[in-house]
Amino acid sequence: MSTGSLKSRLHTLLEPLAAADGYDVEDVVVTPAGNRRLVRVLADRDGGITLDDVATLSRTVSEALDASDLMGATPYVLEVSSPGVDHPLTLARHWRRATGRLVTVAVAGAGPLTARVSGVEGEVVTFSLPDGTEVTHPLSSLGKGTVQIEFSRPGVPDDLEDVEDLADEDATAEEVKA
Repeated sequence: MSTGSLKSRLHTLLEPLAAADGYDVEDVVVTPAGNRRLVRVLADRDGGITLDDVATLSRTVSEALDASDLMGATPYVLEVSSPGVDHPLTLARHWRRATGRLVTVAVAGAGPLTARVSGVEGEVVTFSLPDGTEVTHPLSSLGKGTVQIEFSRPGVPDDLEDVEDLADEDATAEEVKA
């Protein structure tokens, strides 16, 4: 079975299980790691995921993989984590989760844009420009957006930034399966 086919089959298996608990499977990556494989599942949800969420989802994914024959006899390492701040913004839910964040994105016919996401309505993203004006662009005109790292965000008290920065860190759980 090709890696692409395995990735697709794993995504098909895991997506409904994650959705039942309120998570979105953002990506499944399978890579060779010596005599075993690394299975990395990236998951998120509105409000982000915590380490407890990652542990819960890791158990769910592990049980599903153990019950299926998708991994065959090859041992694997399972890693479940959040996508992290460097994950590209491509879907409406990604842009919605980036509301309030400073992003950079290529806009078709307009070039690069660096602005704060102020809202998402259906398939339209609203951006707040540095001068305070707002512009809207349909998702179809946006390239892959990237969240810009800010050490001090406007409107966020300094004592909350530290907590928020911790929440933005990749939450990861790893498990080795033989």
